[in-house]
Amino acid sequence: MVATGSSEGEAGTQWAALAGVTAALAMFGAAQGLSSPLFTLLMQKQGMSPALIGLSAAMMPLGLILSASFVPAAVRLVGGRNLAVGCSLIGALCFLGIGYLQDWVAWFVIRFIIGVVINPLYILGEVWALSLAPPSRRGRVMGVFNTLMGAGYAAGPFALTLLGTSGWAPFMVGVAGFALCAVILHAVSSKLTGFEDDGQPASGLVGFAKMAPALLLAVLVSAAVQQSTYALVPVFGASYGLAEAVLASLVMALSLGNILLQIPLGLLAERFGGRAMIIVCALATTVCALLLSLLITTPLIWVVLLVMGAVGYGVYTMALVELGSRFKGSVLVAGNAAFALMWGVGGIVGPPGAGLLMQGIGPLGLPVVIAALDAVLVMFALYRSSMRRAS
Repeated sequence: MVATGSSEGEAGTQWAALAGVTAALAMFGAAQGLSSPLFTLLMQKQGMSPALIGLSAAMMPLGLILSASFVPAAVRLVGGRNLAVGCSLIGALCFLGIGYLQDWVAWFVIRFIIGVVINPLYILGEVWALSLAPPSRRGRVMGVFNTLMGAGYAAGPFALTLLGTSGWAPFMVGVAGFALCAVILHAVSSKLTGFEDDGQPASGLVGFAKMAPALLLAVLVSAAVQQSTYALVPVFGASYGLAEAVLASLVMALSLGNILLQIPLGLLAERFGGRAMIIVCALATTVCALLLSLLITTPLIWVVLLVMGAVGYGVYTMALVELGSRFKGSVLVAGNAAFALMWGVGGIVGPPGAGLLMQGIGPLGLPVVIAALDAVLVMFALYRSSMRRAS
């Protein structure tokens, strides 16, 4: 009887820690979601060219990519909790710096620093969520986790529409988001230790890539597809004569599908497995991409975009579920760091590649790139599955 009560209490504490991690990362997501449009609007006010604004935006993913390989070592050196709380506080200081230094040159450096410090938050947030989630419920837990992260990102730009870019108010939202993330993570810190290192030999990014190349390809494809779609769907719609107000709504439909459907996808992952659902989501994304040009001028496009937003990002959610089911401890940290690296690479190569093809062959370039990427992922995932069965 005592053991049962203790077990129930431990499970309750575990769920509380999981809720704390999710809430903390949602706060961080709101601050992060605020930063991109805030920087863009501030630089436009200063008369910066679109090229400089785009170059500034690239500083954050550059920070993500360059810092990814150092995160596992930093976790071993100072511990996951200390690293996450410290990075949250540095993020808050960065937003204070943005507000104090009204200088676009300084913002280049600050955006790079933000990219560096948010990387451990991404990586450790996912590691803790995967580790705290009961294996039988890992799919729905990661669905909820990514849904709330998406809602946090959406809340950032929404706050900016209410507050505007003048004065300290928008900067203090960013400061508050990172500060609350630090406070919450510190409050649940007793359950956020031990997951990052279980005594296994340290696994670098190259070592992890040899163990799970299909998962890394899934992350790269998901990043390239999602960021290409978000960036270029308005351009695609404009090519078919859609009104400017409708073009903004196309992106909103993608975001809404991403937020609403991650939990159902997580439940399906619990039933059929993460590996199978990666293939299903990739195939569904391919079908949606091929339907874009056929349905762009019809009301059915809204259904297509809702589903596409969900399954395009769902490839990443399913990869996380599979990662958590196969690895733990320091290998899990290395895997999440490799995920962050591949997400950055996909975000850098995807939109420019799709944009160049659209420039060459017209609006069909976008669905062609999306369908081709997902087709490669499906074929490679099936090949790796056959190899695993054979061995």
